[in-house]
Amino acid sequence: MNPSHLETLLAIVDEGSFEGASLALSISPSAVSQRIKALEHSVGRVLVSRTQPAKATDAGEVLVQAARKMALLQAETQAQLSGRLAEIPLTIAINADSLSTWFPPVFAEVASWGGATLSLRIEDESHTLSLLRRGDVLGAVTTEENPVAGCESVRLGVMRHLPVATPKFRDTYTTSKGLDWESMPVLRFGPKDVLQDGDLIGRVSGRIGRRRVSIVPSAEGFGEAVRLGLGWGLLPETQAAPMLESGDVILLDNNFVDTPMFWQRWRLESRSLTRLTEAVINAATVGLRP
Repeated sequence: MNPSHLETLLAIVDEGSFEGASLALSISPSAVSQRIKALEHSVGRVLVSRTQPAKATDAGEVLVQAARKMALLQAETQAQLSGRLAEIPLTIAINADSLSTWFPPVFAEVASWGGATLSLRIEDESHTLSLLRRGDVLGAVTTEENPVAGCESVRLGVMRHLPVATPKFRDTYTTSKGLDWESMPVLRFGPKDVLQDGDLIGRVSGRIGRRRVSIVPSAEGFGEAVRLGLGWGLLPETQAAPMLESGDVILLDNNFVDTPMFWQRWRLESRSLTRLTEAVINAATVGLRP
C-alpha cells in the first residue's frame, strides 16, 4: 500500500475536502483525486464519501487509523534520526468544559517539548469516543470507561457541575411550591448536550412544558449567558466559583452533577503519546475531583 496514498486519505479527512488536502500537501487537486482512486482500486472499496465535508467510509476509517498511526511513528522516527524533535502530530477529542477548565496545563507541557503539534476536536464528552473509533484522533477525554478496541482507558477524576442562575432569575421562577423547573428557560451547549437534559429529568415531576431553550456552543459564552440571565445552566464548579463569590449567580439547589472522566488512547508504542497521556493525567489530578 502506497504511503503517499494513505497520507492523502488522511489529509482529506482532516481538511474535509479534496481541495483542502491539495493545499495541505502542496499538490494539485487532480493529483489528490488520482491518489485516492488508486488507493480505492487497490483495496477494492470506496474509501471517501464525496460529501461536504468529505468523510471516510467504514472501509476508509480502517485505513485512516493506520495512516494516523503511521504519521505519528514516522514523525517520531525522523526526530530520533535527526537528533531533534520533528513536527509530531497529536490529535485529541475533548469536551468544551474540560478544555476551558482543567486541560490548559497540557498546552504548557506540550509546548516545552519544542516540536509537537496539537489538533483538538471539540465534542460532547459522551460522544468524543466516536472520533477515537473512526481514527480521527489518537486520544479522547470521555465519560466512557470501557476502552474501545485497540485502546486503553485511564480514570482521570470527576467533573462537578453546579445548577446556577442569577438571583433575579431564581426569584422570577419561584412559586409557592418552589422553583418552577418545568417552565424555567434553560441553556444548552448544543444538540448533543445530554448532561443538561439528563439532569432536568430528575428535577421535574411530570411532563416538561414548553420551555425557552437557548443554545450557546461556547464554554465561555455559556457561562456569560447564565451570568446575564438568559437561562439557568449547569456550570463546571471552577467556572462557577468566581460568579458565586461575586454574587452574580447563585446555586439553585444542592443537586450537583458529578461526571467521572476518562482518558482513552490508542494502544501504540509511542513516546509522544505516552508523554501526552502523562500530561493529561497530571492536569486532571490538579483540576478534577478525585
